[in-house]
This record gives sequence, structure tokens and C-alpha cells, in this order.
Amino acid sequence: LFCPFPTKTNEKKQKIKMTEGKKICSVGGQALMEGIMMLGPHGMAQVVRDPQGELNIKTSEITPLVKKNKFFGLPIVRGCVTLVDSMRRGMKALFDSAEIAASEEDPDYEPSKFDTWLEKKLGDKAMGVLITISMIIAVIFSVGLFFILPTFISSFIPKTVPRILFNLCEGVVRLAIFMGYMIIIAKMKDIRRVYMYHGAEHKTIHCFEHEDELTVENVRKYSKHHPRCGTAFMFVVMIISILIYSILPRFDSIWLRVGCRLLLLPIIAGVSYEFN
Repeated sequence: LFCPFPTKTNEKKQKIKMTEGKKICSVGGQALMEGIMMLGPHGMAQVVRDPQGELNIKTSEITPLVKKNKFFGLPIVRGCVTLVDSMRRGMKALFDSAEIAASEEDPDYEPSKFDTWLEKKLGDKAMGVLITISMIIAVIFSVGLFFILPTFISSFIPKTVPRILFNLCEGVVRLAIFMGYMIIIAKMKDIRRVYMYHGAEHKTIHCFEHEDELTVENVRKYSKHHPRCGTAFMFVVMIISILIYSILPRFDSIWLRVGCRLLLLPIIAGVSYEFN
């Protein structure tokens, strides 16, 4: 059940009705620096406003990884594969938009020596290497901040506390860290600007799903909140992790607890995706 992203070869919006009369649309998006990236089952498009106010539009037809391999399309597995695939495409789009935004803020902007050296050594592969490095750093940061840190903090809870209550406390700590992180970065000027595009993207998706014509007037009347938002998905991940971790024994070794939580991360991501 899908709603293909409109491309030159597929202008018509196709939606398949479910038995309850609901419609499923798998078109989603991501806010960029001064722009938006939209992704569907068959295509991707990104639009970024350049320093002159013109809209730079880039479109391409794609085949998701879950469609290329039957194993990747299996329940639970497809969730992890889709997250990695989306993150890779999102990072590339973010790099493109950031480069335009940097040149907008500083007309004399030039790439760093590291970027110049990397491009000289690797040529066209330089962008791919930068994206891979960025993804690895982002994953390490996220896992460390939202999973390993709460485990260390919860180690100070007395051992007399029941196992389920202990894991629940750890989950609350994880949620508190996540909420604090979101509130803090929202104070940053550039991130706040990105959040504005994020809300506009949600409004547009609502308009698209209701099959209204995509005009500014129509889009404005819809909510900036959307149930399939990536940030909302993170909350689902947090809740699912609390439920799954609650059945784990409280090991005396902090490193054993951390190891178990890391090993279960792919399962948590897959289950969360299926839940969504």
C-alpha cells in the first residue's frame, strides 16, 4: 500500500484504499538548511533557496534498499534497513543545503583545507566518504547520549530497587535526556530555522494526503504536527526500549548492561518501525 512520489513518468497520485476505508501514503520529508527534501517509494526531490532567492530543485528516481533484496524487506529487518537508507539520503541532502547556506552567509565562503584535500584525493567519492563519516559520528553520538549515558546514570540506583522499577527509571532518564536535548538545540538560531521548514513540510504532507491542491493557501490551514514525524518516531523508540529493556535482568557489570542494550538496538528499531 503506497502513494508513489510524483515524477515526470508518474504524474498521477495513486492511493490504495484499505478495508477500513483509510489510505496509506508513504511520502515523507526532511527539513534542510533553507529548504526541504521529500522522499517517496520511487523518487526523491530537494529544494533549497539560494542566496539570490531562487529555488534550486533537484529530483531523482530511486529504488529503496528494501525493494532491492527480499531479506531487507522482511518485517523487523526492513525497519533497520529503511532507517539507514533514509539517514544516508538525508545526510547527503543536508550537506548540499548546508553548502548553499554557508555561501549565503559569507559570499567569500571557501571549503576547509580538509574538504579540499579530501576532494583532491578522492575526487567524486569525497562526498560519499564525508557522508559515511558523518553518519558514523551521528550514530555514535546518538547511541552514547540516549542509550549508554542513561545506563551509566541508572547504575547509581540502589540494587534493592525491583528490576522492573529500575528499568523504568532508566527509561525515564533516557526520555528526560532526549527532551532536554531537543529543547536545547531548539534555542540555536540555525536549528530553529530548520524547525520552521520542518513544520511547513508537515503541513504540506497533510495537504497532499487530503488530496487538496498543493497551494500555499491550502497548506496553511493544516496542522504543523504529523503522526509520522521522525521526532515522534524517536519517542516511539524510547517507549519500545523501556518495554523491551524491562524484561532484562539487572547485571552487576555496567559494561554487560551496556552491551545487552546495544545488541538489542536493531530489534528495538525494527519493532518501532513496525509499530509506526
